[in-house]
Amino acid sequence: MGYDGTDFAGWARQTDQRTVCAVLEDTLATVLRVPVRLTVAGRTDAGVHATGQVCHTDIPESALDTRSISGDPSALVGRLGKMLPYDVRVKAVSRVSTDFDARFSALRRHYEYRLTDARWGAEPVVARTTAAWRRPLDVDAMNAASHTLLGLNDFAAFCRRREGATTIRDLQRFSWRSGDDGVLIGSVSADAFCWSMVRSLVGAVASVGDGRRDIDWCRGLLAATERNQQVPVAEARGLCLVGVDYPADDELAARNEITRDVRTAGGCCGG
Repeated sequence: MGYDGTDFAGWARQTDQRTVCAVLEDTLATVLRVPVRLTVAGRTDAGVHATGQVCHTDIPESALDTRSISGDPSALVGRLGKMLPYDVRVKAVSRVSTDFDARFSALRRHYEYRLTDARWGAEPVVARTTAAWRRPLDVDAMNAASHTLLGLNDFAAFCRRREGATTIRDLQRFSWRSGDDGVLIGSVSADAFCWSMVRSLVGAVASVGDGRRDIDWCRGLLAATERNQQVPVAEARGLCLVGVDYPADDELAARNEITRDVRTAGGCCGG
């Protein structure tokens, strides 16, 4: 599924706030005529977008026996397309193994971050999805700094700590390229991300890219045991969850156990 996060207070339900989860659960409940509770791959923060979000729900088979669906889950795509607001779209629906868990079964999450250093800021037509950096950026320096952060590390310096949640993550990809429109695009992949981690990673390497910090400072952040207040948190608008990888069906149960062993409640979210 995909959504423009600009006008949402994030994924998770919040009292008196418009959230992606609440909009989707309420719409699904209307169509299926049963309560719906979703489990999501990555709980994105306020203002963060998605083009490849994944979630699951458990519902009785009878809930699919409506005239417009006739037992075919994929028919929900058309129904939801007519009922959901313009900034949320469900692009595919299918039955999954009972072992599938959108959160705990995931092998890795993939994000992209769009960042412009143009003096005038982001072009208006992409301003909702592109962050602005007010100093010129050296993409080679950013790639060099990003490379030093790869691997299994404690990313405490980049995370807003949650009680009882680990900040150890396996950062598998972090690289930058220049798009056709001159916007810098960062690709970030890891087994999971803690709260504000991606945006803090972007802020750290952008500080190297604009010359205010050096690569040794960036590498040294991995030695921290708590959040470093010198690391800027990049704007939410530039961040988008673009994909989630899962193992084969016969490996789902084992993956769930592995993930639960190393994750505690609140340890995974997007941004």
